[in-house]
Amino acid sequence: MTSHVLGVSAFYHDSAAALVSDGRIIAAAQEERFSRKKHDPRLPTSAINYCLEEAFIEADELDAVVFYDNSLLTLDRALRSIVAGADGGSDIWVKSGPALLGVKPFISEMLRDALKADVPVLFAKHHTSHAASAFYPSPFDEAAVLTIDGVGEWATTSIHRGSGNNLEAVEEIRYPHSLGLLYSAFTYFTGFKVNSGEYKLMGLAPYGNPKYVDLILDHLIQLDDDGSFRLNMDYLGFVDSNRMTNDRFNDLFGGPPRTPEARIGRREMDLAASIQQVTEMAMLGLVRRARESTGCVNLCLSGGVALNCVSNGKLLRAGVFDDIWIQPAAGDAGGALGAALLAAHQKFGCARPEAPKGRDRQSGSYLGPRYATGEVTAFLDRHSYPYKHVADLDALASQAAELLAGGKIVGLMHGRMEFGPRALGGRTIIGDPRNVETQTVMNLKIKYRESFRPFAPSVLKERVSDFFDLDSDSPYMLLVAPVKKERCLPFELDMESDDLLEMVRVPRSDIPAITHVDYSARVQSVDQYDHPFYFKIITQFEKRTGIAVVVNTSFNVRGEPIVCTPEDSYRCFMRTEMDALILEDCILLKEEQPEVPEDDSWKVEYELD
Repeated sequence: MTSHVLGVSAFYHDSAAALVSDGRIIAAAQEERFSRKKHDPRLPTSAINYCLEEAFIEADELDAVVFYDNSLLTLDRALRSIVAGADGGSDIWVKSGPALLGVKPFISEMLRDALKADVPVLFAKHHTSHAASAFYPSPFDEAAVLTIDGVGEWATTSIHRGSGNNLEAVEEIRYPHSLGLLYSAFTYFTGFKVNSGEYKLMGLAPYGNPKYVDLILDHLIQLDDDGSFRLNMDYLGFVDSNRMTNDRFNDLFGGPPRTPEARIGRREMDLAASIQQVTEMAMLGLVRRARESTGCVNLCLSGGVALNCVSNGKLLRAGVFDDIWIQPAAGDAGGALGAALLAAHQKFGCARPEAPKGRDRQSGSYLGPRYATGEVTAFLDRHSYPYKHVADLDALASQAAELLAGGKIVGLMHGRMEFGPRALGGRTIIGDPRNVETQTVMNLKIKYRESFRPFAPSVLKERVSDFFDLDSDSPYMLLVAPVKKERCLPFELDMESDDLLEMVRVPRSDIPAITHVDYSARVQSVDQYDHPFYFKIITQFEKRTGIAVVVNTSFNVRGEPIVCTPEDSYRCFMRTEMDALILEDCILLKEEQPEVPEDDSWKVEYELD
């Protein structure tokens, strides 16, 4: 008899749903992709409905619904923090109280109401959900699992040992000592939004000089020889106020936090470089601890800090473990998947599916909705949008490559939508990496975001070593690697300048659009199995240019979630300076499209991040 388990994460940020049948991942998606509200924390009703539809089941056929954390333990931690906060406790209660008492105690009822079915509702611990999301889909039969995030119920860092169907907790570090919250404190201080701007801080780091490392180690965090760490709460505000930092933190780093949207200065660059280096030091200590405490030779990573792909690349090169696998939806969205997998394997006894040789069990993380040609053409015909239908995918890939080689920017919506924060060829904007202006144009005229932000390369799996110093697959864009030295051009970063745009425009290699200022790149290796059409495009681009790499960025503009539907894609296409759009096997050229109407139906209220 088939077992069906639905996992749900909600009420913090990036709510999501995932469905697992007989231990196999059937579907997973974040609610934001349907609601169009970035980082939507609400109950993921649309994502739940999608998962049920993808599995062709009704809600009353579910064996269980599993929530990704234990709300009572979260409430316990919050109440203790409020008491500990003394005078500042009332501020914390105003912020967190309504969610803790108004929603989370009633999750079981809310889930049953949403499903309109009386199904069993189970609860997992937050870090166990994270660990399960990393271990069970990994290619390993046995592995250490390291989870690092802001905070779950109490745990902020944990080590598990996975073997077969079993997942055993080994040890943990508890709140308020949190590497994730320390990184978020610097995210806040440098003027970015907590829980979404951390990757901006990581991208800014190579522009800076890590001059504050000693100051951070002397005053903010103690790194011990055994891999553990402790924070000095005298400088941090998240326990006793609504702010991440306090006045002592301001004094330590020469003034108040940068105001969001204000010009990024040299201080912010140097702070980003410094906290990135400290994070790498702490993560390396934790990885060594995980190896020692589990005895395993392979490592799985999960939790929001596992999205720090710069650290991940350095951990891989450190060689503490033979191999590393990182959950592509490592943040809270992935907790929904982990909760479902945990129940499937441990409560219902489902065997882990066989991993294809050399690959994992997550199917490229292409776990979201797909749209048939008929659905695409019906949308286009209904609105009289000009397009060309190209049923032969080889011919369509050839046309896409021709546009790219001519310097055009192409939006691509093809196949299933990705689960997790990275666009991997399903909902992607692509460009020519050889053009030094591509990074600036895509940032300022298409993504509408900060000019310093780097773009990732998608490279044919067989050609990775021709372009990057990386001897491992990186299908989920979670490893940063150096660009091959022979491809690099002389470039000296001016550590006194704070003109980011000038630094961005200086070519650094023969693939300048994806080469960061430290000669690094966040690599996505593309094989012909997980996304054959994307593989075809890059192959055709290589035939024309000799370069088996394209620029890849997520199909959205700043403040908007990645597109999901043909309508989302067309709207984004028309509101930016993209040149062409591929919707499944239809291609649209910007020059042939009608003018965008100026009525309210085309307006979008962005949540700037």
